[in-house]
Amino acid sequence: MCYSLPLRSLLAALCVSVLLTGTYSQTADSASLHGSVRDAQGKAVANAEVRLQSRSSSQIQTVHSDAQGNYLFSGLQQGVYSLRVVSESRNAEISALFLSRNESKTADLTLDSAKTSPSAADSPKFFDEPHFTVSGVTDTTSLGGHGSDTIVRTRETLAKEAASLGKASENHTDQTSDAQKSLRAAADQNPGSFNANYLFGRFLVENGSPMEAVRYLEAAVKAQPSPDSVQLAEVHHDLAQAEEELGDSLKAVGEYQRAAELSATEPYFFDWGSELLLHHAPEPAIEVFSKGNHLFPRSARMLIGLGAAWFTHGDASMATGKIVAASDLAPNDPAPYLFLGKMQAAESAASPEIVDRLRRFATLQPESPQANYYYAVALGKLHTTSSEKVPLAEIESSLNKAVSLDPKFAPAYLQLGILHSQQGDDAAAIASYQRAIQSDPELEEAHYRLAQAYRLAGNPGKAKQELQIYEQLSKESAQRIERERHEIRQFVYTLRDPPAGQNP
Repeated sequence: MCYSLPLRSLLAALCVSVLLTGTYSQTADSASLHGSVRDAQGKAVANAEVRLQSRSSSQIQTVHSDAQGNYLFSGLQQGVYSLRVVSESRNAEISALFLSRNESKTADLTLDSAKTSPSAADSPKFFDEPHFTVSGVTDTTSLGGHGSDTIVRTRETLAKEAASLGKASENHTDQTSDAQKSLRAAADQNPGSFNANYLFGRFLVENGSPMEAVRYLEAAVKAQPSPDSVQLAEVHHDLAQAEEELGDSLKAVGEYQRAAELSATEPYFFDWGSELLLHHAPEPAIEVFSKGNHLFPRSARMLIGLGAAWFTHGDASMATGKIVAASDLAPNDPAPYLFLGKMQAAESAASPEIVDRLRRFATLQPESPQANYYYAVALGKLHTTSSEKVPLAEIESSLNKAVSLDPKFAPAYLQLGILHSQQGDDAAAIASYQRAIQSDPELEEAHYRLAQAYRLAGNPGKAKQELQIYEQLSKESAQRIERERHEIRQFVYTLRDPPAGQNP
């Protein structure tokens, strides 16, 4: 029984969402600011004092985070604010946030350790051995090389999805020209001012002007008023985002690395590893995520990133172990299970660990179409690749539940068709394949399977038609993937020479 999986992106399903409690309301023309407070290990911090101050006022607004670490400021006026959180001698700060009218902005805060401004001597030492630097980028047309094209495509997809876990969404409205003029004027009139350059640079990054943002952010780095590593780390992180948008991945990864070196927080380590993984440098990504996992052992997404890096590197066993651990760490989070479901599509045999976790996924989230679908696929692989024979009725029941929860779930209809075909029910198989194509006309395998079903049913004309559609879709898909691979720039990294005076 072949339970294949379409290799389309689950980006929307895997993007990290900000979980907020309560209903956010605001008056006309007012803005709101919300987010979460977490410690250096990524755990929610309750009852943290969050302070918000407008640059145009000396008044400080204060709220406390709830049990899930979430906070909310509402009824805010347009302007520039500073945000600070303090909890048990630990703190975090965003020195410049711009809010426009009616904007609802997300700002998550990660508390530093008790010692928030490490000196150069005791700043975090990232690598034990080996050390590496990213020395260049090159175009590549062959990624991974471990196994079939299906496996390579799955690795590319999972790498992108792992990186997306670091991209929390924000709801921005159009910024007013007056605000831009004001920030620009302040920066241009005070070229040696850290705050003025940083405020405008961050504004430009947030509003889609990365090229101009780089100029002001680099000026802020030069004008840093004090060795405040946390504040300077924010600048380098913004620079990394700007360089990434400009397509200069080499500079971007360097800026992400600098941010993590200056402020060893979970988000900075994760973004550094994600940038390496996104641009197909799995070995250094493994090193970054491994150290991140050591520093932040309670971070599920760090384990997901590490698992995705191992999978991209070609080690499915290591990948499975890390993502299984992530699912155990955060059993109610769907992200690890979705990664496990994608990974199993590229494997020929069923993994008992994956089957067990996907069973838990379906149990914990019985109303999730994806949970029922992935569990059914896992059962199908277990049925065909092990001595344990799963009742086909159980597989069919999970697939039927998936399509009942989501009537347009094309992959589930495809698997139902395969199941009916293997049971010898050609009419039911044809009907399921047709439903799959109705839900997703570009699902290549559904056209291929339908062609075979028509042939077996004695309808060569329809079989030929579906086979032609399949061949055309396959050709277009192959061309698109090849173009994407040509556009991906592979990081080329070299081992650093050992410091002077040390033996290699």
